[in-house]
Amino acid sequence: MSTRERAGKLRETIRHHEHRYYVLDQPEITDAEYDALVRELQQIETEHPDLITPDSPTLRVGGKPREGFQKVAHSSPMLSLDNALTPDELRAFDNRIKELLGHTDYRYIAELKMDGLSMAARYRTGVFEQAITRGDGSTGEDVTENARTIRSLPLQTKRTEPFEARGEVVFNRKAFDRLNAEREKADLPRFANPRNAAAGSLRVLEPAITASRRLDYYAYFALDEEGRFFFDSHWDSLEFLADQGFKVNPKRRLCANVDEALAFCAEWEAERDNLPYEIDGVVLKIDSLPQQRQLGFTARAPRWAIAFKYAAQQKETQIVDIGVQVGRTGALTPVAHLEPVAVGGVTVSRATLHNEDEIGRLGIEIGDTVLIERSGDVIPKVVRLVRPGAERRPFKMPTHCPVCGGHIVREEGEAASRCINANCPARLKESIGHFASRNVLNIDGLGDVLIEQLVDKGLLKSVADLYTLKEEQLAALDRMGAKSAANVIKNIDRSRTLPMPRVLGALGIRFVGERTAELLADHFGDLDRIANATADELQQAQEVGPKVAESIRAFFDETHNQELLGRLKLAGLQFTHVAPKREGGPLTGLTFVITGTLPTMTREDAKAAIENAGGKVAAAVSRKTNYLLAGADAGSKLKKAQELGVAILDEAQLLTMLGGT
Repeated sequence: MSTRERAGKLRETIRHHEHRYYVLDQPEITDAEYDALVRELQQIETEHPDLITPDSPTLRVGGKPREGFQKVAHSSPMLSLDNALTPDELRAFDNRIKELLGHTDYRYIAELKMDGLSMAARYRTGVFEQAITRGDGSTGEDVTENARTIRSLPLQTKRTEPFEARGEVVFNRKAFDRLNAEREKADLPRFANPRNAAAGSLRVLEPAITASRRLDYYAYFALDEEGRFFFDSHWDSLEFLADQGFKVNPKRRLCANVDEALAFCAEWEAERDNLPYEIDGVVLKIDSLPQQRQLGFTARAPRWAIAFKYAAQQKETQIVDIGVQVGRTGALTPVAHLEPVAVGGVTVSRATLHNEDEIGRLGIEIGDTVLIERSGDVIPKVVRLVRPGAERRPFKMPTHCPVCGGHIVREEGEAASRCINANCPARLKESIGHFASRNVLNIDGLGDVLIEQLVDKGLLKSVADLYTLKEEQLAALDRMGAKSAANVIKNIDRSRTLPMPRVLGALGIRFVGERTAELLADHFGDLDRIANATADELQQAQEVGPKVAESIRAFFDETHNQELLGRLKLAGLQFTHVAPKREGGPLTGLTFVITGTLPTMTREDAKAAIENAGGKVAAAVSRKTNYLLAGADAGSKLKKAQELGVAILDEAQLLTMLGGT
């Protein structure tokens, strides 16, 4: 046998054993024997690189990362499902189906509703080509290299015509428990549930990390490359996917009527804890594809399918302590540390208590026995007090942030207490994300994935550290290249020139949005003056009341925020502002909305020009809008303006209205 033939034979043998082990859970050889086959193939491919094929099992880990997770449009929308929470609601759904189909015969397919992350896998010429997360249903993220590491996702199929398999990425319960145990040893926070863990594992920047966690992929839809079903029966579609090598849940049933479907739901609700993965209900679909097409869709969901959701699962346990978790927005959440208890097949040792008011409403203290509830991917919560503990202790919210030591503020009428240090490590990623967002300082390219890396690697310990970043630091990060790094640095530098109201809005002070920032800037003219103003002085600005004034004062009374302001000033951001003359200009009394890309002006330039001429710029088109200023690639705002009969201008027409300025 030639080397080429041996490599082909090894690939075929390895794929066979991967399918037996990861898809069918019926291994035929030992792990050592499997590893020996893989090592032999790796040796051949190392010595003969020309023999490597795109679907080789050795390529599951190690693909070259891309620069960030690219956005990809779905071939057809990945819609959510409507829910039925009771048998009566499911029967009501069945009655609607009956009416819509004119009382013709139909049958359901009942499938377990796996609690994971939806993903589409695309194939061309029988080879795995691309994987895309659900995202917003229209556009998802390209996670191809990470998905390639999932052993139950076939890299090669029998069908050579292009097609797409849609399904669910799930985390095996045992693997999930093992991962959380490892994270606790490393002093890392536990994942709340297998669904979050699956999503996090699929979106890490290093495919080897994804590979180290045993994710599974269960397919449940087959579509052609245009996003259309190509079978007349959903059952046949599932059989096709199984024949192509996908893991298709065998726990499914053809049901002749709603009674059989309800029996299936009841059967698996009783058995759900014995499954190796999480489920939160059953999905019912009309089997006939022609009937599915006849039933059609609502704006958000198919009329031919519904999710029957199981009730939340509850158990009693004792509160051994109450800690505090600081969220991404700075909100402090009390968390009950529990005597570990199994709920729905998952060991629960923590549950949210939401806020101080909720603790008071429940009347609970440390040492009490409580009822906890867990439903699907929802974080466990304390439902009620069962009985007081023999030695109970009351909980008190800390006066300073347990993460950074910053001041804790609870606004009147607000349920949550918050850390107001913008650079608190717990909320730093959120602070930077807000600072860089499009309507604030518009640092294009500084998205969530890049922010995550910069903070985790210690390159950003403060928002102000953005202005000391170097191109080479960015270029060295995962999924970043020299060109992308240069663009991000250019956009960071450009943010230094944006007007002072944008800088004030970027600080993330509660209740200080775009309009309030502009009104404060118009009144005070200087950011340092705003930072040093008393609450009474702040209320002299238009539309600033006691609540807003107290929030601003509390923010600038925090020492960490004073330091941040000083560093931003040294970095060259704009701290002064000249209020535009808004009265008596040619656009006085007119309201504009801006959309698309203008030929020579930025949107900020156009907004400033309109306001300097006395006009107002609103964020959304309404019946009160006088003009829509539209540039290239105008989107939904243009359509809305056309529907409402709003006058549409281009840049040249605006300049004419401005008097040629």
